[in-house]
Amino acid sequence: MATIHAGTGQPLISERVLSILGVRVVDTTRPRAVRRLMEWVGARDGRPRTVYFVNAHTLNLAAADAGYRAMLNAADAVFADGTGVRWAARLAGVRLQDNVNGTDLMPELFRAAAGRGYRCFLLGGDDATVRRAAGFVQTLGGWSVAGVHHGYLADAKTEAEVLRSIRTARPDVLLVGMGNPLQEQWIHTHRDELEVPLVVAVGGLLNFWSGNVPRAPEWLRRWGAEWLFVLCNQPHKARRYLIGNPLFLARILGDWALRKFAGWAGSGQGQAAGKPAR
Repeated sequence: MATIHAGTGQPLISERVLSILGVRVVDTTRPRAVRRLMEWVGARDGRPRTVYFVNAHTLNLAAADAGYRAMLNAADAVFADGTGVRWAARLAGVRLQDNVNGTDLMPELFRAAAGRGYRCFLLGGDDATVRRAAGFVQTLGGWSVAGVHHGYLADAKTEAEVLRSIRTARPDVLLVGMGNPLQEQWIHTHRDELEVPLVVAVGGLLNFWSGNVPRAPEWLRRWGAEWLFVLCNQPHKARRYLIGNPLFLARILGDWALRKFAGWAGSGQGQAAGKPAR
């Protein structure tokens, strides 16, 4: 068992945590993750908690950028999203308990906490997208939308306006959907200014909620082939999958080989197979 620490150094989750390409990922179930997020929303202790989700694309970015990897590891929890992460875990000898992706987890959180008077703020997409996503939130029951803002923060004036809007609205949860790595970079930079109990990077969730992008059928998701559906419906992501997936596989196989070699050498077999040490 291992403990995840927030950027403050305080222990927050006692779960099994594994390192995938240098990113610490929590192995848990969606119901257990929902309970943990509800605890954080209700804590009201003045400390914002940040939650990220990593898939093969996210981990490729983290493997190539030590700064981004450090940002991910500064979160209060990083959850595993998708088939690629499950493959990587299996190579490390771990069968992940669940696919804890934001597209499923956020509606489950909203339904579990319905009736408690919680409020959310949506940040991301264009104006039309984020407003339609806000309409979808109303159908989840029991939550109100404290505010919305598009995710095109191109200048300091807009940045300051967004931060002011969020602090004035005082939401319980802030959902940031700007895509990787922008959303995590933005959250990491501003987390202490936001004054929000729970901040979650949700990637393309607002596109699903707004109806811009269809979700893969459940049977395809169960087979771990949702990426094929995404590729067919969003061809602009072809490079991410057709090049990124093989690159991710090469990286996790290389990492596995290095760990195997380190274990073999550390056991003394390397010395036994070669010349005696002098």
